[in-house]
Amino acid sequence: MSNYPEKTCSVERLVTVPADVQKVLNGEKTATRRNGVYAYPGEIMVLEGKEFKVDKLYAQTLGELTDEDAKREGYANLEQYKQSILALHPKMPWIPKMSVWVHEFSPVEK
Repeated sequence: MSNYPEKTCSVERLVTVPADVQKVLNGEKTATRRNGVYAYPGEIMVLEGKEFKVDKLYAQTLGELTDEDAKREGYANLEQYKQSILALHPKMPWIPKMSVWVHEFSPVEK
């Protein structure tokens, strides 16, 4: 394990919004951003009986996000992703310097 901070939550809480769970199961979402560490690389997330392995964990600022990042989150573009996040967290401002933890994952092949 690298020099990651202590987890602030558990892998079970990584993807919980039903629409996002569906996107992961459909292969449309391969990353999620959180304000803390929810899983380390190698950990397994189980959604509706299917396993997904956390492949990468890294910090990124909101200002660094690209349309490609938004697509990995399951959105058409950055603006759509931003509006979705602000709708989920109505009091949260979008601060480009704010740092988040990116968790990238892929399905575990059986």
